[in-house]
Amino acid sequence: MGYTTKFGSLESYEKGGVQVINDDVKNYAFSNCFDIASRSRPYEKVVFGINQIYVLEVLRAEGESPWYTCAHDEFALCMDKDVDIHLVKLEAAQQVADAEHNGAVLLDGPPRGARMGWMRLKRGHQAMLPARTAYQFRAPEAGVIVLQTCQGELSVEKWADICQAA
Repeated sequence: MGYTTKFGSLESYEKGGVQVINDDVKNYAFSNCFDIASRSRPYEKVVFGINQIYVLEVLRAEGESPWYTCAHDEFALCMDKDVDIHLVKLEAAQQVADAEHNGAVLLDGPPRGARMGWMRLKRGHQAMLPARTAYQFRAPEAGVIVLQTCQGELSVEKWADICQAA
């Protein structure tokens, strides 16, 4: 039996629905992240998957994001277009003080510390956003990022808007 993999984008996606599956891994995929991003503000961190304190957030990458920092590592997966990520190793005064603080926070003012460089993510590329660093996303055109992180003060839940009802 043949399978066809369809890659979505903001310009071309099919909103997912409920499908009976046979537990074959080929039937699982990121569902509806493009639909969510198409209706989100740039860099709004919309939760679309949750497991205790851990979340998957979808972000509409467009223009420059604010600078963020986090007490724990996060992972960014580029789902559509190109996204640059700029990193700065923060001075102690700007680091998140509470190591138990979950989720990203907005940095108070511009980042102070050693520039670590930047990376360009294309569709399918993943990057680690190290703890106690500042990061900023830059996207010349609208794209999609999936962020694996812990739920925090910037995480937005819109279940009534993104879940399908019978």
